[in-house]
This record gives sequence, structure tokens and C-alpha cells, in this order.
Amino acid sequence: MHDTSKHTNRLIHETSPYLLQHAHNPVDWYPWGEEALTRAKQEQKPILLSIGYSACHWCHVMERESFENEEIAAVMNELFINIKVDREERPDLDEIYMNAVQIMTRQGGWPMTVFLTPDLKPFYGGTYYPPTDRYGRPGFPKVMSAVSEAFSDQNTQVLQQAEQITAHLTQMSNVVDPHHQELTEELMTNAFQNYRSQFDSHHGGFGNAPKFPPSMGLPFLLRYWHHSGNANALEMVELTLEKMARGGMYDQLGGGFHRYSTDAHWLVPHFEKMLYDNAQLVVAYFEAYQATQKPFYRDIATETLDYVLREMYDAENGGFYSTQDADSEGVEGKFFVWEPNDVEDIIGEENAEIFCEYYDITPQGNFEGENILQVQAPPDIFARKLRMDVSELETLLADGKQKLFEAREKRIKPGLDDKILTSWNGIMIRGMAMGYQLTGKSEYLEACEKSAEFVLTVLSQDNGLLLRTHRDGKSHLNAYLEDYSYFIAGLIALYEASFEPRWLTEAERLAHIMIDQFGDDAGDGFFFTGKAHETLIVQSKSAYDGATPSGASMAIHSLLRLAKHLDNPEFHDKAVETLLLYFHQMERMPSGSGQLLCELAFLLSTPKEIAIVGEKGDAKTEAMLTALHGTYQPNKIVALSESADGQTLPLLAGKTQVDNTATVYVCENYVCQAPTTNVEAFVELLQ
Repeated sequence: MHDTSKHTNRLIHETSPYLLQHAHNPVDWYPWGEEALTRAKQEQKPILLSIGYSACHWCHVMERESFENEEIAAVMNELFINIKVDREERPDLDEIYMNAVQIMTRQGGWPMTVFLTPDLKPFYGGTYYPPTDRYGRPGFPKVMSAVSEAFSDQNTQVLQQAEQITAHLTQMSNVVDPHHQELTEELMTNAFQNYRSQFDSHHGGFGNAPKFPPSMGLPFLLRYWHHSGNANALEMVELTLEKMARGGMYDQLGGGFHRYSTDAHWLVPHFEKMLYDNAQLVVAYFEAYQATQKPFYRDIATETLDYVLREMYDAENGGFYSTQDADSEGVEGKFFVWEPNDVEDIIGEENAEIFCEYYDITPQGNFEGENILQVQAPPDIFARKLRMDVSELETLLADGKQKLFEAREKRIKPGLDDKILTSWNGIMIRGMAMGYQLTGKSEYLEACEKSAEFVLTVLSQDNGLLLRTHRDGKSHLNAYLEDYSYFIAGLIALYEASFEPRWLTEAERLAHIMIDQFGDDAGDGFFFTGKAHETLIVQSKSAYDGATPSGASMAIHSLLRLAKHLDNPEFHDKAVETLLLYFHQMERMPSGSGQLLCELAFLLSTPKEIAIVGEKGDAKTEAMLTALHGTYQPNKIVALSESADGQTLPLLAGKTQVDNTATVYVCENYVCQAPTTNVEAFVELLQ
């Protein structure tokens, strides 16, 4: 425990769990804000900016080694104005200064440690620094002394370097105008070939270790397969999804995915779990189920949603939490690993032998002498090998999993970062809504509705603008482009799951605010930060799709769909001009453009507009919806009217029932096929 009486710094007034973890360090930490920035200017002192997040293992290590060390803290306090930032609260600062560290060192990661001039321009930086020279890295005190000395004795050169780095950042943040290029299928084919060249045909995924879940690359490849019929694209998706879900990257007992794999075969993960990974992977697995009809993919997605509702959701008020830590009791992965003896004690010797073989639990272990559960072969193949009935095996495994899960629940759990972020809630609402469409589980829809309501009330200001983050009764920080665009996407998905018109009304209202606040008045596209934000050293238009989709990609996603729902050409044109802005990015860097490419596929496909006229809950209406959600048709919008009167949605205008029974209209560009009341005929029209 921290000695709370000895040191307390200004972070004690923050709500972020990550910042609060540092509130009793001997370091004189400031949050980013007026007070720290003014002091730096007045004293002409350099700033030491440290950026991390609560689920980050090496952030905890650096805190233990350096920020809790009285001598190191004294050096920090003497030489610098020290500012601590939670990257999940301030993605704008994280993006700018991570780009700076990558320019300076050609690598990045967290914790990020970057030194700024009093006018916030970066001149030196890195990631984790040990307390003394080791791992081929200089000790932190040595780095600080050298930086401080350079700032004092070679101030002109330091300021010059800061100007050069800032100029480079400005250049990076400018998007090159593609000059009359056209959005064509060639971009999709080129992207597919790029993914194929990096594909690991043994273990799935792309590139070598460490391996990150390709949360947007896989949905793009599914769309490419759907568009072109190229079976190779589907094979890449299936192998990757299967290997990830059978490896240690997936929590075999509790459901949900860890952040990434440290090896090429998805065995040893970095154990933190992020809401955004799970939200996006749920969509990828559900789409793979729609495309292949293999229940395995649906089961992984529903297990993941059940994990989120159990561990990452405020059931009382609504809202999804942000992350779960990698460490418990100060040890990474301790909560998740097992020894054969533990398993025997819990499920009995006879069953334990089969269970341990299935999940690769051995006396020598596969992770630091202990065992991460992984599946070597699917149940049917494993059962054949043991000459056992597959249903008998599945019962044994389910029983063993349940008992081990219950035993694990008694362990000390990893820390939970329970702040509620508007953007991440948006993508989780989208995943949950899809879960409701495919399973009919009412708890998924209820969680979506409660969370959307939470954002629209607790994370909204009186002027209608959104806020970024909520915790402990306090909402603050103006929302970013990604908060608007992800949340609007969530509202559209929620409308298409519940058919409550108010969600679409709110989506439309927020879309107008998003264009007004973040749209570039002098050009195309959107800025990362808006009119309500402070001015930083650069204003970015980045559309890099990394661990999460860029705010710009999801703005395109949301506007393309709203344009169809509302028959709004202004939204359509704004989406297309923004997508066109990233032509060169999609061409040259497809692996960082996964969401952009999904939107390109939507645009090039002539999306289907599906209007259903029928009572919600009516057997025929539900049969139509079940048929619709059971097929892979990614480029579509769906609207439902319970009666012909009072319809404000253009797609539903004038649509009536045939023979007083649930009726479906399948349209393209508002030109409709003859209506049908027959489920089989409807499925044929979808193809």
C-alpha cells in the first residue's frame, strides 16, 4: 500500500484510476492543465510529460521503480514540471506526443516519457526507462540530468530541435490532397494483396510476433470475399479467428480477449483486457458466423458479450467500463494461470487428466512454469483421438470450466479501470446490438439501451455537446471526433436492433454537431479535436486505423448509413469527400486503413435498403428479421414500421402491408423490388 499520509500531489483531485494510482507518489505531479502549463512558462522550466494507462504492465513497473523512489522523485521535482496524462482520457495528447517519440526514436509504446519546452514542443523522449542502466537502456536519473543540462547549456540547439520535430508533426498531420483520384475496386484488390503478403498461413494473423488482433482487417477481408468471391480472403479470416479463439489470447474460462499475443501462435498474451478489442472482435466473430454458419464463431462472440456484461458493465446505471489490468498481486497474468495439481484438486483426478490434455496443462508449464489454457484441437477431433463421444467430452469440459471459473473467482482479481468513455461505449453498443440481432438475448438490448441513455444524459452537456469521460459521479473533458463518430455508429446499430426511432433522431442531431464542431471549414474531412478544445501544437486529421478505428473512419461509417436512412445527400457527400481524402493512405498503408476499406466496400457495393412493415414481436416479422440477421449482408440499412401512418423515415414512406401480414421491401437507391411476405423469397432478394 502507498503511505497516503506522507505524500499527496494534485492528481488526488482527478477521476481517472490511472492518475489516482500516482496521487501518492513523491513526484510533484500535475494533471495536464492551466496550472502546470503556466508554471512552466513563468519559470522557463522544461516539462516532463508521462503518458500511460491503468492496464499497462510497464507503466506499473516504472511507477514502482522510479516514481515511488524518493531520490528519483527529488530529481524530477528539481529539474522539471511533471505532468501525468491518462492516454484514454486524452487521445489528442497521446497521438501528438507518441508521433514525436516515434520520430525521435523510431519506436513507441507506453509508458511514454517525453520532454517538452515550456511552449509544449517536444525535444527528447522515449518509453520505459529503468532506474539504473539495464536492458541496454540508460537509467532514468541519467536521462533526466542529460536532458536538463542540454536544456540549460545548449538551449538554442534544443529549441531548434523542438521546432524541427514540431514541423515534422505538422507535416504528418496534413493529409495530401489526392487530386481527382477515383474510389475504385482497385484499392480493395491492392489492399487484399497487401494483407495476403503479410498473412501467417500457419497460425493466422499478420506479420510476426508480437501479434495484435486484426479487428478491422478481418471485417475488410470478409467484405472483399463477399464482393469478389475470392475464397482465399475467407480462409485468412477463418484461420485467424480460429487460432485466436483457441489460444491463450482468449480467456478460455471467462471469455473475452486479452490485448495481444507476445508470440506468433497466440499462446502468451499481454493479459490486460480492453473494452474496445472485445467490442470489435465480437463484430468480427458474428460476421464470420453469418458468412459461414459455423456456430463456433457465434459462441465465442456470445461468451465475450457475457464476459463484458459480467465484468465490464455498470448494470445499475448503464455504461461499459474501460479496461482490466494485466497484473494482480503485482504479477502479470497471475489470475489466469494454472498448475495440474490445482485442476486435480478442483475437478477430480479422472476428469482432470482429459481436461489437462485438452487445454495443454502440463507439469512443466507453457508460461514461466505455469499454464495458460489453450486448445490444441477442436472437440470433435480430440474426442475421436480419445475414442470418446463428443457430447460426453463437451459435458466434461463445460463442467470442468465452470468449476475452475468458480475457483478462479476466489482469487485476487486484476484491477478494473471503471471510467466510462463515450467512444468505447459507442463501439460496445454496436457489438451488443449485433449480439441481440443474432441471439435475441434481451439482456444485450437492455445493456445497449441503458448505456446509450447514460451517454445522452450523464455524458452530455446542456448545449447538446458530448463529454469524453465519466467516473465517480463526475463527467468531464470535451468529447473528441471519435466520441461522436463511434457513438453515432452505436446509435444507428441500436436503432436497427430495436427500431425505436428516437435513437436515429439522436444520431442525426449528433451528426450535425459533429460536422459543425470537427469539420474542416476550409477543406475536406474532419479534425481529431474540435472548436471546443484547447489549441495544441498541431491539429491532426489522422485517419490511421490502429487498435481502434480512427474518428474519421467512423465518421464516414456513420454518415454513409445516416445518409441512406434519412435520404440526406449532404451527409453522403461529406462522407465521400472525407474517404477520398485518404485515397493515398488506403493505397500505400492498407493495414492501417482497415475501417476506411470497410467503408469503401460499403460505398462501392450499392447497399441494400430494407424496409419491413410489421408488428415487433409478431411471429412473421421476427421470422423475417431472423432470416435477415442470419445472412452475411454487410452493406445494408434496415428500417421497420409497425404501421403505415406517422412514418417520418423516407425509406418507410408509402410502404404498406400486403394481405395484412408482415411485408418486406428490398430497395437499392430508393428503387424497390416488389414487396414480399415470404421469408424464402426475401432471402433470395438479399442475395
